[in-house]
Amino acid sequence: MNSLDWAVLIGYFGVMVAIGVWSHKRVDNVSDFFTAGGKMPWWLSGISHHMSGYSAVMFTGYAGIAYTYGVTSFVTWSFPIALGIAIGARLFAPRINRLRSRLHVASPLEYLKNRYNLKTQQALAWSGMLLKIVDVGAKWAAIATLLAVFTGVSLNQGILITGVVTAVYCTIGGLWADALTELGQFVIQLLAGIAMFVAVVAELGEFGGFFGVWDEPELAGHGKPLVGPYGTVFLLAFLFIKLFEYNGGMLNQAQRYMATANAKEAARSAKLSAILWLVWPVVLFFPMWMSPLLVDAQKPDGSDAYALMTEELLPHGLLGLVIVGFFSHTMAMCSSDANAIAAVFTRDVAPVLSARAKGWSERAGLLAARLTTVVFLGLSMAVATQVDSPAFKDIITVVIKWVAGLMGPIAIPMMLGLLRAFRRSGPTAALTSWGAGLFAFYLVNYPIDGAIAGGVALQYQVSIPLAVSLVLYVVIGYVKPEDTPERDALIERINTDDDGSEGAEGAAADVPVPAESPQARG
Repeated sequence: MNSLDWAVLIGYFGVMVAIGVWSHKRVDNVSDFFTAGGKMPWWLSGISHHMSGYSAVMFTGYAGIAYTYGVTSFVTWSFPIALGIAIGARLFAPRINRLRSRLHVASPLEYLKNRYNLKTQQALAWSGMLLKIVDVGAKWAAIATLLAVFTGVSLNQGILITGVVTAVYCTIGGLWADALTELGQFVIQLLAGIAMFVAVVAELGEFGGFFGVWDEPELAGHGKPLVGPYGTVFLLAFLFIKLFEYNGGMLNQAQRYMATANAKEAARSAKLSAILWLVWPVVLFFPMWMSPLLVDAQKPDGSDAYALMTEELLPHGLLGLVIVGFFSHTMAMCSSDANAIAAVFTRDVAPVLSARAKGWSERAGLLAARLTTVVFLGLSMAVATQVDSPAFKDIITVVIKWVAGLMGPIAIPMMLGLLRAFRRSGPTAALTSWGAGLFAFYLVNYPIDGAIAGGVALQYQVSIPLAVSLVLYVVIGYVKPEDTPERDALIERINTDDDGSEGAEGAAADVPVPAESPQARG
C-alpha cells in the first residue's frame, strides 16, 4: 500500500464514523436502536440483510476453498444461502416482522418466553450469545489477516483498528447506522468487485480467454460442483443450516425483517437479498476460481490467494478500494451481530439477572444497549486473538465446523416455533432438541481420546447436530404435545395474514404478556 491506498482506507473509516454520528439523531429509544422503529424501507433492509451475511472470511477461508476446489465454493455456500432466503421470504420473514408489529418486541428471542418458557428463552439466549462471540471473533481474525498481508501490521493491531472503528459507529447509531453504512459498503464492494473481476478477465487471454481457461491443468476439477469434503450430504446440510441461519437463526438477519414497516415489506426485503446472493457472489468468486493460474498461494489452505492476486493485478488506488471492500464485508456483519446480541442481552437476559433492569427507563435501556454493544465487541476481539490456537485451529474451521454445527440446535426451536405446523412442540421439545444437538456436536467433534471424531467427515460433523435437533423437536412435539390456548393464540398472531396496514401500532391484546416481562414495557 502507498499513500493513495491509505487515503482511501482512512477516508472509508471516516465516512463510516460520520454515518454513525448522523444516525445518532434517529435513535430516541430502544426500539429505534434495535429495530429502526419499524421504519426502514424494504430495499434498504434487503441490502442490509445481504451485506450483514458477508465477512472477510469470504476472501480468506472461502478463497482458499475456491483456490483448491473451484466452483464448489459457490455451489455449497452462496447458492444454499440464496435458496434458503428465497424460501424464508415466504416462510419466516413475514412472521418475524409480526413479532415487532404485533407483539411489540425488540429482540428476536423475546417471544420465546411466552412461546415456551423462561428456561428455554434463557438457554437459547446464552448459547446464541456465546456462539456469536466466537463467530465474530473469526471475522475479526480474517480481516486482520488480510490487513497484515497488505500493510504489515500485526494480527492484534489489525483486530484493534477494525474493532474500534466498528464500535464507534454501531454503538452510537444502532441499527440505522448499521443499515446505512451497509448501503455505502455495498456500493464500495460493487466497485471493488467489478474492478477485480475485470482485472482477472484481462489476464486470461493467454490462457484461452473466459471460456477456454477451464481446460488449463491448474484448474483441473475446478468446474465440478461437488468435490472433496464438500459433497451432496454437505450441500443438503448447509441448505437446511442456511435456511435457519440467514432467516433469523443467528439473530442479526431477523432484525432486518423486524425493521420493515409490515410483513409484506419484510418478504420483499428477503427476496431482494436472495437475488443478490444468487448473482453477486459469482462476480466475487470468479477471480478466486482463476487464482491458481495467476498466483502461488503461500499458505497450505490457499487462504492468502485472493490477497496476493489483488496485490499483483491492481494499481494503487484500486488496491485501496478492494481492501476497503474487505473491510466493508466484515464490519457490516460484525456491527449487525453486535446490535443483535445487545438486543438479546438487554431485552431477554438482563431482566432475569437483575430486578432493576425490569424497570429501566428509555434512557437507561438505551445506555445499557450501547454498553452491551461495546462489551460484546471487546469479547469477540479477545477471541479473535485466539483463532489460530489449538482450540479453534483456523478461521474456516470456526466458520464451518463451529458456527454451522452449533447453529442448528440453537435456531430450530426459535424458527420452527413460529410456525403453526409445530405448535405441539413446547418447552420439553425445545430444550431437549437444543441440549441433544449440542451434545451431538461434542460427540462428533471432541469426544474423549478422539475415538469417534477421527473418522467423522466434515459433512457429518456439520449435519448430525442439526439432524438430531430437528428430529427430536418434531418427534417430542407429537409424543408429548404442550400446546396451550395461550401459546396457540400467540402463534396465530404471528401467522395471520394481513393487508400490510397493521404496523407498529398493531394490537396484541389477545396474547397474554406477563406484566414483568420486557414485552410489557414495550
